[in-house]
Amino acid sequence: MRIALLPALILLTLAPLAHAADAGKPLAVVNGKAIPALYGELVSREMAQGQPDSPQLATRVRESLINLELLSHAALGKGLDKDPRLAAALEIRRQDVLAKAYLDDYVKAHPVSDAEIQAAYNKAKAEAVEPEYRARHILVKTEAEAKKIIADLGKKAKFEDLAKKHSADAGSAQNGGALNWSDRRVFVPEFSAALAGLKKGETTPTPVKTQFGYHVIRLDDTRQPQMPPLDAVRDEIVKQMQQQRIRDVVLAERAKAKIE
Repeated sequence: MRIALLPALILLTLAPLAHAADAGKPLAVVNGKAIPALYGELVSREMAQGQPDSPQLATRVRESLINLELLSHAALGKGLDKDPRLAAALEIRRQDVLAKAYLDDYVKAHPVSDAEIQAAYNKAKAEAVEPEYRARHILVKTEAEAKKIIADLGKKAKFEDLAKKHSADAGSAQNGGALNWSDRRVFVPEFSAALAGLKKGETTPTPVKTQFGYHVIRLDDTRQPQMPPLDAVRDEIVKQMQQQRIRDVVLAERAKAKIE
């Protein structure tokens, strides 16, 4: 028989309840102790994981809470709550719930306004944006190999063919050395600097040494990234600003405290 148990921290959810629990009718009574219906509300939301309510879910929730009551009572009977490590874990968990509740309450009490969202969007839109590059490269182990490839390119050999034949970068070699559209800052500094020095259609005249070996790089195209419309990034802006509010309130509490 598989015993239904609650997963760790199952009661710590701070999500709002779908409807008020019936405080007058307990979910169950175990050895004379009532399990409040509110517990069922909290656990049901966690166990459902987005699934609709069902009699099967209600049974699982009820059985889990009964088992939790029985086993926690048994633990108290053995005095396990007096163990220093367990007592510390319970206290940390209590503080964690309170801290999350406080931050949740703070964010709700200080909602992000439409004006703040618009201002953040306008600021991001006005900032200089690094262009994106579409490039190809051939990676080899030695400088001599790279120089030979550059010489072959000067003799009208096709970059794509040489990449497929010689490049040690298996991910791009099969595509003729093609790399995805990227901000050049995603590359190692030496590669990035060489890429920025090229004009569209140009190939590096000398091998570019990096930690991976020697590269021959060709710039195929550049483009200026377009800022997505506000509606497409609104939720992300709100999330970032809420995270900033949380950082601010944590710093404010630390500033008021005497920490030794």
